[in-house]
Amino acid sequence: MRRTEQYASAPFLSSRTQNEKIFVFILQTRKTGSARFSFLREGFLTITIVIPIKPGLVPQAVEQVSQLAWPQGQLELLVAEGTNPSCQRNQAAQQACGEIIYFLDDDSRVLLDCLKRIEEHFRDPSVVAVGGPSLTPASDSLLQRGFGAVLSSLLGAGGVRNRYRAVGTVRESGERELILCNLAVRRDAFLVCGGFDERLYPNEENEFLDRLKAAGGRLLHDPRLAVERSQRPSLVAFVKQMFRYGRGRARQTRMAGFSGLMPFAPLGLLIYLVSVPLVTAPLWRLPLGCYGVVCLLCGLWGALKGRNPLFAVLLPALYPLLHIANGVGLATGFLLPLPQQPCYNSTSVTVRRLPLPEQLSGVA
Repeated sequence: MRRTEQYASAPFLSSRTQNEKIFVFILQTRKTGSARFSFLREGFLTITIVIPIKPGLVPQAVEQVSQLAWPQGQLELLVAEGTNPSCQRNQAAQQACGEIIYFLDDDSRVLLDCLKRIEEHFRDPSVVAVGGPSLTPASDSLLQRGFGAVLSSLLGAGGVRNRYRAVGTVRESGERELILCNLAVRRDAFLVCGGFDERLYPNEENEFLDRLKAAGGRLLHDPRLAVERSQRPSLVAFVKQMFRYGRGRARQTRMAGFSGLMPFAPLGLLIYLVSVPLVTAPLWRLPLGCYGVVCLLCGLWGALKGRNPLFAVLLPALYPLLHIANGVGLATGFLLPLPQQPCYNSTSVTVRRLPLPEQLSGVA
């Protein structure tokens, strides 16, 4: 997607009223590439919900989105069909009519008051992005809930664990706590900053949010703006997910620069595990024993916290699986060449504007 320094505002939804928000961004582009935004508002926000899906799939989120209470004509739903989620979201954002773009996944289950919470946060003109956690449903299987438990723990996901648990209060945040399956962004800010880098998937939102924050915007994490989203259904799918996360983080680092040591701890563990058979010194195996004890203790804590004794057995096995898969992904992302930047229209994407039933899309 081509980066732009000047942006002409696109038209909003066609049914404009006197109560509709007047939304004016003032962009000041510096030689350093940073930007500042301000706006004047009045009335309701116009919101576009964007959901990417794979070709041939039937959108699953339409019924739930249709039940969200918002003024008729102020809410639209765009479904972007394709094979490159970053490109799909970019093209949908280009066609969106709303002032706010709310990115969801097709299996994201939102709260009925989510749009109201988003609107309240965007009353602050300095706020350019708002998001909340993605929680594991109680209806998930034991294995899936185990995945959710390790991802929401300090040992499992470290600094990004708040993406998977609802803790604390509304706070300024960044890419470590915000997740793309539950993220609202000002459309103008999204386009001015160039949208998602289409070479990245996953981690496209991490790199984008870093740019957005560097441009002077405020990013908020609201624990009560949560969605429920099922974890991967099998061990194989979970391993692939952790591998892709690691590979995406490595690619992001190569393209955007270093952003701290914590995300690379799994790579350090992987290098250490490879070295263990090669080093004969007994003390060299001491960290391995300590790591095993920590996994066992965290598994016991997870069992107590989750009130499920089976977690005491399951979680100590999942922690190493997560770390090793993520470490292999990091190594792959650092060693293999970066994917080429696709031309904006080279990937076939079909964006459809789905109708929302009038009786459900109005304010209750």
